[in-house]
Amino acid sequence: MEINEQLVDRLANLSKLAFNEAEKEIILSDLKQMIGFVDKLNELDTSGVTPLMHMTDAINQWRTDEVKGSINTSDGLKPAPDANNTYFRVPKVISKK
Repeated sequence: MEINEQLVDRLANLSKLAFNEAEKEIILSDLKQMIGFVDKLNELDTSGVTPLMHMTDAINQWRTDEVKGSINTSDGLKPAPDANNTYFRVPKVISKK
């Protein structure tokens, strides 16, 4: 894979980011370094190594479900800075354009 300025521009476009020329040079250098590291790993002989499904032999320790009490809606809304009888009120974060 060739790491060049066009690739950085494409990645920036896909990630909805904008970079100036200095930032592009830094990103280009970092990408080359990362790809070089992966290429170095590809030099290793892994023919006798079995693939891992998990990194450890640990087994999930599931806890048993326990029915516990809960609080009612009015008690849950008491500490809220702004609420109506049923919901928390929060500032609008998405505007329609």
